[in-house]
Amino acid sequence: MKKKVLWGVATSVALVAALAFAQMGMQGGMGMGRGPGMMGHGPMAVSMVRHRYVMMTGVDAAYAEARNPLAASEGNLKAGKALFDKNCATCHGTSGRGDGPAAQGLDPPPADLTVAMRMPIASDAYLAWTILEGGVPVHSAMPPFKTVLSQEDVWKLVLYLRTL
Repeated sequence: MKKKVLWGVATSVALVAALAFAQMGMQGGMGMGRGPGMMGHGPMAVSMVRHRYVMMTGVDAAYAEARNPLAASEGNLKAGKALFDKNCATCHGTSGRGDGPAAQGLDPPPADLTVAMRMPIASDAYLAWTILEGGVPVHSAMPPFKTVLSQEDVWKLVLYLRTL
């Protein structure tokens, strides 16, 4: 009787583990950085490299208290879209999904900004830091824009990103 109970428990554990691996993926399946990811979005929808970096180290202290001083006026949003089209759409795509013509082959791929903007990590400080420092802190291909964009342009761009 004892052997049957142990056999039943062991079989149940093995079955649960097999189902979990099939659901989450292990080495080549779905799961961490593989497959379509949560809620049908790509594995790098929110730049897991950048997200992990911020979770471990926080946003650079120089940006930690940054807050957007601009209102989401029609003029600021229109200017933000123009800045996005000129500086970001090549990699992030015209709709911000990370599918621009220059995105192919980038590792990590550009973030899907339509998903990233809905995440709690997407604070003003995080977005300003990301735009201004680019991929330098996280070793990605995103160029830094701190010598290209003014502070006002960055905030207009942040306002537009929030509409994606």
